Amino acid sequence: MPQPRRSVAPLGSRLLGDISESPRRRRIRVQLLLTTFLLGANLIGAVIVVTLVSVVVPGPDVLVEKYWWVNFIVVPVYVLLSFVVGVLWGTTRALRALRWAVEDRPPTRREQVNTLSMPWQLTRVQILLWTVGLILITTIDGIIDPQSIPKVAFTIGAGGTVVCAFSYLLSEFALRPAAARALEAGDPRRIRIAGVMGRSILSWILGTGVPVAGLMIIAIFSFIRPYYTASGQLAVAILALGGITLIFGFFLTLLGGFATTAPISNVRSGMAEVERGNLDVHLAVYDGTELGELQSGFNRMADGIREREKIRDLFGRHVGQEVAEAALSKTSELGGEERDIAVFFIDLVGSTELAASSPPKEVVDLLNRFFAVVVDEVDDHGGFINKFEGDAALAIFGAPGEMSDHCGSALAAARKISTRLLDEVPECSAAVGVASGRAVAGNVGAKSRFEYTVIGDPVNEAARLSELAKNAPGAILASKATVDNATQAEASLWDLGDSVTLRGRSVHTVLASPKQPAESDRGS
Repeated sequence: MPQPRRSVAPLGSRLLGDISESPRRRRIRVQLLLTTFLLGANLIGAVIVVTLVSVVVPGPDVLVEKYWWVNFIVVPVYVLLSFVVGVLWGTTRALRALRWAVEDRPPTRREQVNTLSMPWQLTRVQILLWTVGLILITTIDGIIDPQSIPKVAFTIGAGGTVVCAFSYLLSEFALRPAAARALEAGDPRRIRIAGVMGRSILSWILGTGVPVAGLMIIAIFSFIRPYYTASGQLAVAILALGGITLIFGFFLTLLGGFATTAPISNVRSGMAEVERGNLDVHLAVYDGTELGELQSGFNRMADGIREREKIRDLFGRHVGQEVAEAALSKTSELGGEERDIAVFFIDLVGSTELAASSPPKEVVDLLNRFFAVVVDEVDDHGGFINKFEGDAALAIFGAPGEMSDHCGSALAAARKISTRLLDEVPECSAAVGVASGRAVAGNVGAKSRFEYTVIGDPVNEAARLSELAKNAPGAILASKATVDNATQAEASLWDLGDSVTLRGRSVHTVLASPKQPAESDRGS
């Protein structure tokens, strides 16, 4: 069975590779992305803190000499320790939790939950480190000058908020390969630390909430400590925070947009594959939010379509594609309608002796080769096989769909089958009877189980002609009425013969048989 084909960039970004890559390569990729993203988020936070404390937030200058040992000893040492704990220890801890993915084995339920909640676990480490840093540095600076407490606390708090929100979004992105593997194994319970709405709120906090809150705090501070907030300093604060709002608002909206549109694009590419007829498409489910449920829903839908197409194909093989299409396009109910049809009945000659003298496997192989020729020619001439009855078959032309020349098609198919059997299945011979007329075509049976068939005199006549044909030259007989209703090109290939009364019928049937087989075959 072919493996389902995945879309381009199945995890939403080429940076993330494919979930089918080797465990070693996956581990290296995840570790590099996590380390890079967490380091980058903390650097952004540091830049924001330095900017806010130096030129934006009014208050005492904390970059003067009396704070030197805080700025050059306490802060660097704590930043270094935070980096080691937050980035290196955090990523190492994450990889330990994701060992099942590195070992390329199915995860346990606990491992699945840990994998899906890992972005939040890493973010909690960042929250803890920045909170400890805020308390430590604010306390030390407050001991030196209590007036600096509001300024230092706000700047570190704002920087920490940015870092923690960035850490969550970027960690979630970097851990998509592992999340995809966990969700592929089955999601025992959906982890929604931040769904689509949560991501939007995070983007708003970073791009709008923090800068606007900063402006409001500065405005409040200007009323409380007007001597720290001259008009020039207020203008600088407004411009700086406005610039932060524009820059971070844009990039965070972009990041949130990518996180939202990547799964949607994934589903759209899968839908395009289905429209092109590729029902083996399967999406990687990597998003732990409602969008992941959308991806899972698409896969379930594709599975359902594949199953329905399989059933449809199997249904068509059992009852004929034309009957299957008719059954699927309208309500199936018991009963039928009168139709002008043509039928032929074909039966192997000497099959009883063959079954008694040959192993069952050889008999089945012979029957399959025999029926392969019959089905092929019936399909080529627009009919369908209504029944297989042991070593015999009934073919119908003109139902359930209309045919312009159902009689000619049935006669031509019977002739071609006889010719092909001589060449392709020479170890057996078959007798064919072709008849036509008015019959009832429709569903017969019970409400819980029925089949499409035709009932009427043409079917009985074809069966009797097939019995008679076993002793006729060429082993093909048709009724004169069938030949008369065929096109002139087909009718000219048949000769009329005796008039007989077939068993079970009260009217005479004028027999017709093909002209010289080689010539008639060339004429078809």
